Amino acid sequence: MAELSTIARPYAEALFEAARGQSPAAAQLQRAVEAIAAMVADPGVAAGLSNPRLSDARRFELISELCGQALPAQVAQLLKMIIENGRLAAMPDVAAQFRELVNASAGVADCIIETAFPLSADELAGLLSALTHKFPFQLKPEVRLNPQLIGGVRVTVGDRVLDSSVRARLEAMQAQLTA
Repeated sequence: MAELSTIARPYAEALFEAARGQSPAAAQLQRAVEAIAAMVADPGVAAGLSNPRLSDARRFELISELCGQALPAQVAQLLKMIIENGRLAAMPDVAAQFRELVNASAGVADCIIETAFPLSADELAGLLSALTHKFPFQLKPEVRLNPQLIGGVRVTVGDRVLDSSVRARLEAMQAQLTA
């Protein structure tokens, strides 16, 4: 939802700025933010946290307890602010945008590689080698199987999609034939 990502951006940027040059490392903050985001995205947890009888302080306590460990100070401050502003539903978007900021500062990008069939280690290495010529940063690949592609590969890096799947070619051919 575009609205949640718009709401999430200032929170993610504020956390990123607060984390710059401070301890703990951005990776630790990222793990904490992603853990909270995963909890909030769970329908059961979200329903419990949306109970109007809960105070903001109690919501914060519940989330902190569910994390199982003490939250880093920057994440605790962020969480309190998000709860006070009634923006808990934006937490998954905050986590995603924070991850993008951390990755961009490190010259890294998440890369989703979808294939119809499993890739061997050599095939994955060859594909990543070819992709380094298209993207000016190091890629962190996540390989997903998607039988609907029929064959080929679809690569998503940020908002760029490189689709050389059989399905995409068939859809393009169909569009040309029906035009």
